[in-house]
Amino acid sequence: QVQLVESGGGLVQAGGSLRLSCAASTSITRSNSMAWYRQAPGKQRELVAMISSGGSTKYIDSVKGRFTISRDNAKNTLYLQMSSLKPEDTGVYYCYGNFWVGGDYWGQGTQVTVSS
Repeated sequence: QVQLVESGGGLVQAGGSLRLSCAASTSITRSNSMAWYRQAPGKQRELVAMISSGGSTKYIDSVKGRFTISRDNAKNTLYLQMSSLKPEDTGVYYCYGNFWVGGDYWGQGTQVTVSS
């Protein structure tokens, strides 16, 4: 069983920045990939950014150039640096990991609210 615990969400004005963290209870080198998803009110959960075990990344178009996903294997932590935030970035952000043993795991989510 893998536990993923997010932190770093909060209320920020448009144009501001936040850094989300996701601490894993096991070595993240045992993951095939990790990602950040978000869910806005009344909308489906969507993939925001993904990072592979090899370090390659991909982003949805709406956050390219503003968000950066990264991982610190020594700290077993996944990050999402968010800059130039917009009101449409508001939502609950979830950490996701696909691990060699056990498969898919999700964090409990952290709220990000961007005010205009």
